[in-house]
Amino acid sequence: MTDPIRIAVIGGSGLYGMEGLTDSEEMTIDTPFGPTSDAIVTGKLDGVPVAFLARHGRGHVHTPTQVPFRANIYALKTLGVEYIVSVSACGSLREELVPGHIVVPDQLVDRTNSRARTFFGDGLVAHTSVADPFCKDLSGVIAEATREAGGTVHEGGTFITIEGPRFSTRGESELYRAWGMSIIGMTTSPEAFLAREAEICYGVMAHVTDYDVWHHSEEPVTTEAVVRVLQANTALAQQSIRLIAKKLTAAERECECCDALADALFTDRQRIPAETKAKLKPLVEKYID
Repeated sequence: MTDPIRIAVIGGSGLYGMEGLTDSEEMTIDTPFGPTSDAIVTGKLDGVPVAFLARHGRGHVHTPTQVPFRANIYALKTLGVEYIVSVSACGSLREELVPGHIVVPDQLVDRTNSRARTFFGDGLVAHTSVADPFCKDLSGVIAEATREAGGTVHEGGTFITIEGPRFSTRGESELYRAWGMSIIGMTTSPEAFLAREAEICYGVMAHVTDYDVWHHSEEPVTTEAVVRVLQANTALAQQSIRLIAKKLTAAERECECCDALADALFTDRQRIPAETKAKLKPLVEKYID
């Protein structure tokens, strides 16, 4: 594909087989952080170049902790991607966030403990601002498009990421509710933070699959229940993505994501090892010679 790919979707492998996707190709990209979750599928969605990446690999072979988040974001950066739409499953921590609804969160809490959270290190230090971890502009487009596709959408709320792969205990679920969390999942951290380091706009279309385990009138969450709701929402996700791609085609980025590293690189340029510069060139080349 010769046209630049500005839009990427990270989600389930069911998104690949979308009606209207033409010129489909698979790409394997080597990164300094290892292989991506799966081959990246590129194509044109109603004429708009788009890349798709199965977060857990086709067949769901990676646990949340094993997802190669850095490789995934790095590879998309090398393709020239400017927008990442994350399609994620989540549990509801609020009565009004009903299974089948869509949440486009505006805040994120990271409760993971076994994941690499940054591209930086090895002689190059960056302190990136993530006060608002999701791109406001992209989140607005996701919400608008999903409503147009017929979804019930809730804008705003805090998405807490837990390590997984197990689901929460009732005690944990009640604790997160007491903290004011809205939805819960296992993969948005560190994906959102890495996208910000890569200066890529990132937003989430979170599909509510269950009430976690705090809701005593419901059965405890199971994998079967999650999959059932996701399958029911596949058509909604596909139509939403088509609309998102169309809306982003002519969009010009004016958000803070574009220059997230401008004031984040703390290391004296003369002290940065050459190998680190080379490794992180796709991320830092406009700031470091």
